[in-house]
Amino acid sequence: MGQHASFPDVEFPHLADVRLPNVIPVRLNHRLGTPVSDIDRRTRQVVRESRQVARLAPGSRVAIGVGSRGIASIVRIVTAVVSELKTQGHAPFIVPAMGSHGGGTAEGQEAVLAKLGITEASVGAPVHATMDVVEYGKTAEGIECKFDRHAADADGIIIVNRIKSHTTFDRPIESGLTKMIAVGLGKAEGARRVHKLGPRGLSEVLPNLARIALANAPITLGIGLVENANKEIVHLDGADPDQIMATDERLLKEAKSYLPRLPITQADVLIVERSGKEISGTGMDFAVTGRTDIRGIDNPATPFIHKLGLLNLTKETAGNAVGIGMADFTTRAAAEAVDFKATYMNALTATLVDKSRIPIVLPTERDVIAAAVTTSWSLNDEDARFCMISTTLHLDRIMVSPALLDDIPDGMAEPIGPPQELQFDDQGRLLTSLWQQQFETY
Repeated sequence: MGQHASFPDVEFPHLADVRLPNVIPVRLNHRLGTPVSDIDRRTRQVVRESRQVARLAPGSRVAIGVGSRGIASIVRIVTAVVSELKTQGHAPFIVPAMGSHGGGTAEGQEAVLAKLGITEASVGAPVHATMDVVEYGKTAEGIECKFDRHAADADGIIIVNRIKSHTTFDRPIESGLTKMIAVGLGKAEGARRVHKLGPRGLSEVLPNLARIALANAPITLGIGLVENANKEIVHLDGADPDQIMATDERLLKEAKSYLPRLPITQADVLIVERSGKEISGTGMDFAVTGRTDIRGIDNPATPFIHKLGLLNLTKETAGNAVGIGMADFTTRAAAEAVDFKATYMNALTATLVDKSRIPIVLPTERDVIAAAVTTSWSLNDEDARFCMISTTLHLDRIMVSPALLDDIPDGMAEPIGPPQELQFDDQGRLLTSLWQQQFETY
């Protein structure tokens, strides 16, 4: 059972009188590339062409590491890996490679995989989840290299992960195969040790832990995935163990070129309808909100967002509200959806506790939007440079005020409707909702 809290209705009648900016629905143009046309065939090809897989003796037990993120076509990809390994006479099984996610328990991590659609019934291989680890030695900083015991005991290990920017700051290797080896397969103990040193742990210790694991664990193949802004796989590449880190660096540059971004440099108000762990590791991508909010790490130069309002959490995040602290205002519904056990577990592991603080909690979505607008230092509320997005991941359609649309460079945005007023129901719930339009749920 999750651990939740109740919040009072703190009402401010004057917010009802705030004149909100009109909004214009806009389609943004993002780089899309060429999606992989046949996921199954390409995955099988990568496994077949692996020199290390070819060296495995028939009947080898092969662990397939899978993380906690929602990745496009992940069930098809893992199923294809399992099928190809079986064709070659091996015995594959799945291991959760997700650090401390899933509440830091084996049962929780198996449940996370099931929510992603990865079960023995769906992919054709059993799931072996454990929080037990082996130790492969220490880095120069004295950090122990922990590694999933089931994976360590296998004859081979195949890592499957998406390469993407991390949720904190830029560096040559961010989220991808290397991180899954060092942190994901390091389980809760390994994740805590990496995050213990803050930014230094992610930039320096993490690669060193991965090098130790690569030298000691039976890692056979890395499969790196890159998605475009439409959540389509545009790269599906294999990497032998000695090329995993170089592959991460190469594909990270590609991944960043596909990331959806807001083509704005400054806004008075940004309203994010939903945040969640499946959207970003910190609920909302810092490169979209402009808020890294890590002591010692500069926020991005752009966009500069004066006031940020968050309307709710996704159902998929299951109450993990890490990142909610980056908002200035949120709703009572969002605050009461927070599972404090899951959120605090994530925050304590990552050591980035500021992101889990609760912002000002107001009764309704209209209250949050009105408060953000009227505190944004815009001289006239209705003239505020205003932007509303569904999530920081889904940026194909956004809504902007006329004042902000004028600042978007030519060719980067296309208005798809006339200016309109934001509409709300009698409970102050937003009806002019991008989230509803995109996902037909509320």
